[in-house]
Amino acid sequence: MKAHGTTATTATAAATVAAPDTEQAPSGRATNEVYERLRSAIVNGELRPNMPLIEADLSRALAVSRTPIRESLQRLSAEGVIAPRKRGFAVREFSAEEIQETYEVRAALESYGARLAAERASDAEIAAIAAIQTEREAEEQPTHQFRVETNRRFHAAIMAAARNKRLADCVFQFGQSYFNQRIARLMSEQDYQRNQADHRRIVAALKARDAGAAEAAMRTHIMHTFLTFQRVGSL
Repeated sequence: MKAHGTTATTATAAATVAAPDTEQAPSGRATNEVYERLRSAIVNGELRPNMPLIEADLSRALAVSRTPIRESLQRLSAEGVIAPRKRGFAVREFSAEEIQETYEVRAALESYGARLAAERASDAEIAAIAAIQTEREAEEQPTHQFRVETNRRFHAAIMAAARNKRLADCVFQFGQSYFNQRIARLMSEQDYQRNQADHRRIVAALKARDAGAAEAAMRTHIMHTFLTFQRVGSL
């Protein structure tokens, strides 16, 4: 299984990441802001596999000089998120094997993060994690954007509570094959309810300070997400 390629133009890629406000950022922040915007657009599924990323077009679209564009593209290339091509770069298309390996690594990393959170989180941090899931449960008609945004807040809060920045950085890097709005649109109600049940088990383990149960629940959850991605990713 490979993610479908797209016959998109460079202008399309540039328009996707362009913001309504094109005021130039201060030079000290420009590279990081460009990097974050491009990476987010790729992980969110807004920039699809094989979509070209041309330095000059992105520079115009984002209203920044070509230097932060070039540095951001080189950084994304080093991470393996994009790949060089004859003219510029393109969003990388991952094979089924690569996606599975990514999820397996994420399962190992995030499950250990959940274990650390159970051991290290303050009561307030665990309450905040539980509150995100309560928010999800209370929404009767969750939009795709709501599902994705609250899911990311839930996972980010757990990683923050683990108090291990290197671990959090590794999880971030392996978030290339991630739950995004395209996947959310293709998920069945059964998939979403299984996701919710997984979250409830994680919250219960954190509240009980049961590190082993938190680790196991997170590992199961990540692999459930992979099975969903595997099923709908080829649609």
